[in-house]
Amino acid sequence: MDNSLDSPAAAPTHLMVLTGASRGLGLAMARQWLRTPGRHLIAVARRPDTTLADWAAQHGSACTAWPLDLADAPAAAQQLGDWLATQTVDRWANATLLNNAGVLSPLGPIGASRATELSNALRVGLEAPMLLTAAFLRGTEGWSARQGGAVKVLNISSGLGRRAMAGSASYCAAKAGMDHFSRAVAMEEAQRPHPARIVSLAPGVIDTDMQGQLRGGDPALFPDRLRFVQLQEAGLLDSAEAAAAKVLAWLARADFGAQPIADVREG
Repeated sequence: MDNSLDSPAAAPTHLMVLTGASRGLGLAMARQWLRTPGRHLIAVARRPDTTLADWAAQHGSACTAWPLDLADAPAAAQQLGDWLATQTVDRWANATLLNNAGVLSPLGPIGASRATELSNALRVGLEAPMLLTAAFLRGTEGWSARQGGAVKVLNISSGLGRRAMAGSASYCAAKAGMDHFSRAVAMEEAQRPHPARIVSLAPGVIDTDMQGQLRGGDPALFPDRLRFVQLQEAGLLDSAEAAAAKVLAWLARADFGAQPIADVREG
């Protein structure tokens, strides 16, 4: 835990736990969210971005890096649960878990994929969000922030979770599973007196390393490669910064959670 939070005068009141915070959309969201004073980000990544702590301090916020491999989801969830247990029920005005990390296994037919690659994609893309969400909901039970609907889970999904694509079965499966998992959790939380709010959000098509992987796929193994090449050539890709702004705007919506499955392109 960051000892700088021990000073009541400087103590942040807004908490976010963000996975995949070291590059692409995750890093852009981290930097934008930290621009507002009074925020504390727990940045989860295998190799944390070393600039985030200074960036946070410059803007009156705080950032704690957790160098975790989400392929070991039980260990990550245990660390989150243990940390949440150290917090008092009225410590945070609001708290968000943002499950952003994902893995695109090598493109190609499922039969040509290695078991380790498929397992890693599902562990990072689906098992980790499920276990982290369970730990987060359990750890925030009874928090004052729940009374105002200020405990949220935002899962970064994909259009590929809603429209299958040949050559990327593991990624499609992970995102489809995340969508349905979010639906089920929303139904569970609706039965509680002070529910957490959950949304699985497709962020649009973004110019990230993952898009580069899709454009660089072997056409013989990945039939949809040309589509992603054309999206770039037509200038239809959002920058990570533009997509981050849309995602964070959705998180701030008054009606966040009214529909557990959403897409930033649907307004």
